[in-house]
Amino acid sequence: MQTERLTTLRDKLLSPWPGIWGGTWKRRNLLGGHLFRIEVLIFGLLVIAIPYFGSNIIAAANGVTFWDPEITLDRQIPVIGWMIAPYMALYLFYPATLISNPRDDRHRLELIAGVQMLSLATIFCSLFFLAFPAEIDMRKDIDWDSLSGWQASLFEMVHKMDQPWNAWPSLHIAHSYFLAHAITRWVKAGHGDSTGSRLFLLVLWVEFILLCISILTTKQHYIWDLGTGLLVGFIGWRIALPVLDSIRALPDAEIHPFPNH
Repeated sequence: MQTERLTTLRDKLLSPWPGIWGGTWKRRNLLGGHLFRIEVLIFGLLVIAIPYFGSNIIAAANGVTFWDPEITLDRQIPVIGWMIAPYMALYLFYPATLISNPRDDRHRLELIAGVQMLSLATIFCSLFFLAFPAEIDMRKDIDWDSLSGWQASLFEMVHKMDQPWNAWPSLHIAHSYFLAHAITRWVKAGHGDSTGSRLFLLVLWVEFILLCISILTTKQHYIWDLGTGLLVGFIGWRIALPVLDSIRALPDAEIHPFPNH
């Protein structure tokens, strides 16, 4: 009975939210299907940016660390300037997710379920940022004189974008883990096991590994943040996967969530 209730709750959370997606679904074929992707992107940016930056601003203003997750090894990990590139490459995961999603109704439903799960994971992490704030005070370990011009510019950009709070779980890792799995699923669905798709996915997962390392070598996060971020990403994907599989298994006549659209 408990399992059934959890399954029902999961389905309700990841089924398309009518108040948000009704109009988007009606417009899904406009501009060759690209308008749908644009609207999903806008939704995703809002539900990620508002909780993240809102909690970051509040935590920085309060300036109170609830618990410091730093361990000795965090300080011993060296700064590697060029790792700022794979760190920033997270922001390529979002358009790659949209582009890799095949333009048919079945996969559009999967995309909606995926972005809803990502938004819930973001809100979940943001609650931790507010309830258990931790300042990441390792930026002073960066030797700016050792950085090249482009490296220094990217570091400055990152430091201007947010304050050194919102430590754990790392959204960088939670998002990239979830999105890497979603991209893999949709690349395989759209392109099969072609040489091009295998090469692309190899690059994708190498980038994910580099990204995991980069949050430590750029002094943006602690090891604890990495582990908890992986945990959130893993749980989020495991929650979403049965829903995605059920969408894929739907008969064609039952695909449309909004029958009048």
